[in-house]
Amino acid sequence: MMQQKRNIQIIEWEDLDKRKFYSLGVFMTMTTRAAVYPFTLIRTRLQVQKGKSLYNGTFDAFFKILKGEGVSGLYRGFMVNTFTLISGQAYITTYELVRKYVSCYSSNNTVKSLVAGGSASLVAQSITVPIDVVSQQLMVQGQGSHLTRFKLRPKMAMATSKHKFSFGHTRDIVVQIFHADGLRGFYRGYVASLLTYIPNSAVWWPFYHLYAEQLSKLAPSDCPHLILQAIAGPMAAATASTLTNPMDVVRARVQVEGRSSVIETFKQLLAEEGAWGLTKGLSARIISSTPTSIMIVIGYETLKRLSLRPELVHNRHW
Repeated sequence: MMQQKRNIQIIEWEDLDKRKFYSLGVFMTMTTRAAVYPFTLIRTRLQVQKGKSLYNGTFDAFFKILKGEGVSGLYRGFMVNTFTLISGQAYITTYELVRKYVSCYSSNNTVKSLVAGGSASLVAQSITVPIDVVSQQLMVQGQGSHLTRFKLRPKMAMATSKHKFSFGHTRDIVVQIFHADGLRGFYRGYVASLLTYIPNSAVWWPFYHLYAEQLSKLAPSDCPHLILQAIAGPMAAATASTLTNPMDVVRARVQVEGRSSVIETFKQLLAEEGAWGLTKGLSARIISSTPTSIMIVIGYETLKRLSLRPELVHNRHW
């Protein structure tokens, strides 16, 4: 890409001290998820509501939830969602290993990123979907409880109204899902998730490299490479989010409402709310993806730099 122009080398998988890489990676991922989780919750509620029955948009939802449910309302399901840290590490590992494998056949950075990004999402979603199914059911409790077919038991709901976290909430939802749908219920929306996140990841990386390359041509020669990355990341995220949001809306409805057909859900969404319905939660998704993208670009590259094997520290330029 532009590493020759700015004398920057991409840090590859074999250059890393894996122990540092994973320990620092967990901390970085946890911090990012905690920061963007409220908008992930808002996105889910916006996507599954009918029309504007409850919220008029991202910021309207934010203030209504904050007023009606408190800060804890914005973090419903967060505890169970933290288990996606496992899928996050699986994503990183798969991305780096596939990238290394593809490099044996192609030196094109876009090709490596496209294949590696799609493959990483396939592995990560196989782990994430059951966690998402449960966490999304918890997200829509409270003001949005009418949006789901699963309800917390009266005592649980009372505890929820007092803004208390409880692992009992998670257990209650898990039991209900299992009784209603069996083990299969935890993979409801799996196909929709793959159709959302594989393209999202596969598109994000090539667009990121494209934007970064174009920015490097326009920016002054003394402009730090890190700034260009920080700008290119959110631009790529906004592009990928916009392209894949229609399927993300369908995915949320399949998982929360218990639907079984992606195609029928898509048709019903178009029939009831028109093309506008396909944009539900887009602004919240872009808002949540912006810091995530910055963390991926700056944090992830910094993580890799900090995880370099000691003998390579002076051989890599930043």
